[in-house]
Amino acid sequence: MNLIPKAVYSSYLSHLKNNFIDETLFPDYLKWLRYYLDFCGKYVITDDLSERLRLFLDKLRDKKQNDEQRLRAAHAVTLYSAMQHEEPSPNGQPIQLFPPTQPNQYTPHPRTSQYIDAGYQEKSDSPEWDKIIGTMADEIKVRHYSRKTLKTYANWSRNFQRFLENKRPEELSTVDVKEYLTYLAVKCNVAASTQNQAFNSLLFFFRNGLKREFGELRDVPRAKKSLYIPAVLSREEIDAILEQLSYPNNLVVKMLFGCGLRLFEGLQLRVRDFNFDAGVLTVHGKGKKDRTVPLPESIIPELKSQLKVVGDLHDQDLAAGYDGVFLDDAVEKKYPHAPKEFIHQWFFPQRSMTVTAKGGERRRYHLHESDFQDALYHAVRRAKIPKKVTSHIFRHSFATHLLQAGYDIRVIQTLLGHSSLKTTMIYTHCVPVRTVKEPKSPLDFFD
Repeated sequence: MNLIPKAVYSSYLSHLKNNFIDETLFPDYLKWLRYYLDFCGKYVITDDLSERLRLFLDKLRDKKQNDEQRLRAAHAVTLYSAMQHEEPSPNGQPIQLFPPTQPNQYTPHPRTSQYIDAGYQEKSDSPEWDKIIGTMADEIKVRHYSRKTLKTYANWSRNFQRFLENKRPEELSTVDVKEYLTYLAVKCNVAASTQNQAFNSLLFFFRNGLKREFGELRDVPRAKKSLYIPAVLSREEIDAILEQLSYPNNLVVKMLFGCGLRLFEGLQLRVRDFNFDAGVLTVHGKGKKDRTVPLPESIIPELKSQLKVVGDLHDQDLAAGYDGVFLDDAVEKKYPHAPKEFIHQWFFPQRSMTVTAKGGERRRYHLHESDFQDALYHAVRRAKIPKKVTSHIFRHSFATHLLQAGYDIRVIQTLLGHSSLKTTMIYTHCVPVRTVKEPKSPLDFFD
């Protein structure tokens, strides 16, 4: 087995120190890096970083390495991949043995606020509109709506502003809204859901931005509403995708399908949400509504291994004198000692960053949606799945598989966190429901 090149060896040690890895673990990390580089030199012919890592971990599994060892190896390779993009060599050039052809899926996305990229901060030619939209954004934050809701409402308000060509806000009326919704339905041919989204956004804009009533809308052409039947995956297709995903994205998929989670619910899980004694997971869903779902028994060992990895990262941060957790909103100000509690740690933490405020606190952020979606995109193509696969298809598949197993629709409604049974009923159109007793015509009962 070849040794690690001297330049890479010294740079990797520095990178481990910069990421506050315990020095007692350095030999272990160096060992996995040496195995990885040797593996790439012997077998790998792809430039795809995520594919290389997946093949390497598969090889370790074939060599009877346990889950904890493979998680440690994955972390070692992840740090090395990040170093390739960041760590300069003595001559000022990046150290790269295997130049990547696509962005590293583990690149961090640090965010100081959940609203920072919502888009409402943009300035226009009309300061009056900017002020009104800023007021609307403040109302959304007070209500603790999601960043996506803020972004959606702000974008529709800006589109409305452009349609009216910066008409003074105090002169706006219900007639303007009618003309805009008519334009969307007749000229733009938008879907019914898009037109309804625009309507709800402008309703909030009038009531909470302009501080006046919306008025009654009549005779507005409505976009034709179509019956949406969500796509679902078979168990074989899901297993094929899992085979093409590496850590931690494969575990994310297992949680999305195994618990029926939305993507943001899965990526924002905290250590405190897992109750292994009771076998349940607490999910913090849309609208700040919590629900509990059963933990998949088949992946309990993987979940506990992930918990150990997160715990080790947390301990390393605390040993280095840094806080290891980022809390949303004003929770951190209200509970100044809470960030040091392990229970608040992300279950799928992203690589940490050092914040200069408060003496340089070190915080770990959850895995970002774009990282996961990029990895899923490539995995689906490698698995040759012909369906349109997004992260939400695993939630659709969760509901449909339960229906096929004969579970009551209201039980599924509760597990999905739907307020209305009508929303859950859409899954009855996906596939025929197989019950214990197949339905037949009453005319045939006495044959």
